Amino acid sequence: MVPFKYVSATDESTARSAAAAAGARFLAGGTTLVDLMKLHVERPAVLVDINHVPLTGIEELQDGTLRVGAMVRNSDMAHHELIRTRYPVLSQAILAGASAQVRNMATTGGNLLQRTRCYYFRDTAMACNKREPGSGCSAIDGYNRIHAVLGTSEHCIATHPSDMCVALAALDAVVRLNGPRGERAIPITEFHLLPSDHPERESLMEPGELVVAVDIPPLPFATRSIYLKVRDRASYAFALASAAVAMDVRDSVIRDARIALGGVGTKPWRAREAERLLIGRRAEVSVFRAAADAALTGAVARRHNGFKIELAKRTLVRALTRAGAIA
Repeated sequence: MVPFKYVSATDESTARSAAAAAGARFLAGGTTLVDLMKLHVERPAVLVDINHVPLTGIEELQDGTLRVGAMVRNSDMAHHELIRTRYPVLSQAILAGASAQVRNMATTGGNLLQRTRCYYFRDTAMACNKREPGSGCSAIDGYNRIHAVLGTSEHCIATHPSDMCVALAALDAVVRLNGPRGERAIPITEFHLLPSDHPERESLMEPGELVVAVDIPPLPFATRSIYLKVRDRASYAFALASAAVAMDVRDSVIRDARIALGGVGTKPWRAREAERLLIGRRAEVSVFRAAADAALTGAVARRHNGFKIELAKRTLVRALTRAGAIA
């Protein structure tokens, strides 16, 4: 690691002030940042430790929204009674990620901002526009089995790694920030950016801003939601394809639906066209298959990842079938 200045913050104001320095990074659980520092991918000049900033609460607001503090550990969120009963898709998504040890350290805010596991991004000997803008994308013509098929550009095809964020996208969660310009609230479906011409910019966060909470709005039929993840091994593996699904089914007719995909997009992928196709139709496999086709419209396969398109469709059909069975 390169030398850096260490700052321990105990409140939001101190944390934001320290983070205003050039090359500053926040340190929470460290499950992504420390790894990248060891690989010389991240080289912060200032490391602002926010582990003592009091952002660890999970509270219900008057309108029924659940506010989760940015420093809530993933394991605590997954096992919280209100998360398990109201938003099982979120609890399942978190528990599908990483390992128990990592979940005990990882935080809500850190999970939102975790960086891609693209091999080429993490290898400083390889060209990567996300790590070094303008250097090229080794993945496009390289070994790209784990890479994205949705939301890609000629400059980057790196897959977004989070499971939690996929569930949050399906639940219409809102990310709350605090920074030099004051507080901001950004829908999570807008928070993460597509690579386009600037893959190095991954979110709408600005320098000095701190994630303070995530708001999850009330969604009654989310009690009948599921997260399905397909991966190379049963644990400690990132998704090749995943689906976060909630459906409101009454008298075998789909009244409303929420769908987001993981493992296939450059950001958590909300499948709104698939949702629209489902509403008003019967909850049956042929309809689910049509929705899956709609969800993968526009997918672009590379040499090694073409299988992901069909895999994602089958994953979504299975998730919808299971959600329909518990509706």
